[in-house]
Amino acid sequence: MNLVRSAYYAWLKTRPATEERQRSEDELAEEIREIHSTSRGAYGVPRVPAALGRTGKRISRKRAERIMRERDIRGITRRRRHRLTKSDTEAAPSPELVGRDFIVARPGVKLVSDITYLPALADWWCRATVIDLAAREVIGYAIADHHRAELVGDVMKMGAGRGALKPECSAHSDRASEYTSRE
Repeated sequence: MNLVRSAYYAWLKTRPATEERQRSEDELAEEIREIHSTSRGAYGVPRVPAALGRTGKRISRKRAERIMRERDIRGITRRRRHRLTKSDTEAAPSPELVGRDFIVARPGVKLVSDITYLPALADWWCRATVIDLAAREVIGYAIADHHRAELVGDVMKMGAGRGALKPECSAHSDRASEYTSRE
């Protein structure tokens, strides 16, 4: 019984410090809200501690994250998102010839292909590649400022132009519109 009573009084002694910490956190939250609204909602967890540091208040990133999360303050992203794959919903799906078996003994039998977006100074560039699974090497590639079907066609022609493809060769790719086009 004495142990319970002493724990209660120990807890009671911490109340003023807890209330003081809560008050200082509420003031900090108001400063964070002000910084957040000044940035038109753009500043999130990485920038808020830096902005507070410029005013002379040092705060850790994790503390800022906790305070912002508890008070539902979120930064927004104004970046333009690029969808990497735009499926052609009207195209008939081609059969899965590779069957997710990416191990091959002979070169020129199974190929995989994909398009990657590369950030440039002003815009994005598209790089298409075709890889021979047996040799694990790129046999065709092309870079362009568009991702139309001609890009994929050029890559496939380059891969076939090397002359190492077998008559039973099959190619695997995602079902993006470039790969399902007539070309």
